[in-house]
Amino acid sequence: MASTVSFSPANVRVLQGRSCHGHAAFGSCSPVPRTGSRTRSTAVRVSSEQEAAAAVRAPSGRSIEECEADAVAGRFPAPPPLVRPKAPEGTPQIRPLNLTKRPRRNRRSPALRSAFQETTISPANFVLPLFIHEGEEDTPIGAMPGCYRLGWRHGLLDEVYKARDVGVNSFVLFPKVPDALKSQSGEEAYNDNGLVPRTIRLLKDKFPDIVVYTDVALDPYSSDGHDGIVREDGVIMNDETVYQLCKQAVSQARAGADVVSPSDMMDGRVGAIRAALDAEGFHDVSIMSYTAKYASSFYGPFREALDSNPRFGDKKTYQMNPANYREALLETAADEAEGADILLVKPGLPYLDVIRLLRDNSALPIAAYQVSGEYSMIKAGGALNMIDEEKVMMESLMCLRRAGADIILTYFARQAATVLCGMRSN
Repeated sequence: MASTVSFSPANVRVLQGRSCHGHAAFGSCSPVPRTGSRTRSTAVRVSSEQEAAAAVRAPSGRSIEECEADAVAGRFPAPPPLVRPKAPEGTPQIRPLNLTKRPRRNRRSPALRSAFQETTISPANFVLPLFIHEGEEDTPIGAMPGCYRLGWRHGLLDEVYKARDVGVNSFVLFPKVPDALKSQSGEEAYNDNGLVPRTIRLLKDKFPDIVVYTDVALDPYSSDGHDGIVREDGVIMNDETVYQLCKQAVSQARAGADVVSPSDMMDGRVGAIRAALDAEGFHDVSIMSYTAKYASSFYGPFREALDSNPRFGDKKTYQMNPANYREALLETAADEAEGADILLVKPGLPYLDVIRLLRDNSALPIAAYQVSGEYSMIKAGGALNMIDEEKVMMESLMCLRRAGADIILTYFARQAATVLCGMRSN
């Protein structure tokens, strides 16, 4: 049986500031004392609603109730006159073109352009390349403004922390190896206590959720500066190099690498590395193959960063001819058949057609490497006020995505992610 509550002035004072459910009121909610009649309470509420409605008026100054009454009676106000913006003086008076399709209709406002945007980009699409060395201090790279050889124990961790803060969670490591550890056969590449394995273990300990990519090639470890073992007549030995690369990939996987990335361009190395990883139980470690890596002039700043210029000759006998397009299909077919998980094109922006070629001919994820020369040119143009660095940076990355790249290896990763997060890029 419901109880009856009598409202005395004391009771009203107690309930002031309380909601109808006995909780503290949200806004102003004063109780209406019962005087024995529900009709009076209802009348007070209706009167209050009428006053509120009367306070809301149309732009013409008439109340909502008045407008509704006119609508019920069929009396509608005349729409405002259509005013067309005037063309500038001297504009010719012509008959409109008889066009059934006008693509500009879908571009006429920011909301429409955003709704119909075909390509999107986010920090999840970026892989940040990191240069590491044995020293404690971070050393600036002259040809790559804003990039450093990071001390593997301190500067590296700080850079990864900052990148993760703006959504970048994938990183690829490139070591600057002391000359004393280099040799013609690159044995340091598979030293389990070498710079790269130590760095992987440290990163996985501090940031277990990040994705660590590694570079599989002998050039950072070779006293000759080539990606493979060099015979006395200058020939780069293929099968012997692949044998060394397999040991390097297994060492990196043992340290905790998520993705190993053979960049050497030796024939058959993807299949051999896949077999070596599986034989050691690393079935879950992925292979990102440098499928179409061209003998490009855009790599100059990178080689300065790692001090890995060839001691003699060039890399044209194993890296692809920049003039070749169809040859990328041969490399794609081979890498797919051998077990690659990701296919990479390097360089990026000058090779958009090759990125699209791989995208149209493979169901595997496609990666693009926006290399050091691309990065440095944009930085230099921005420093000279010849271009808007931030806008060109974002446009170049969007173009790589539009061409078909699922992920982009770029030195702009943290800066671009900062822009995408709506923060200042500098």
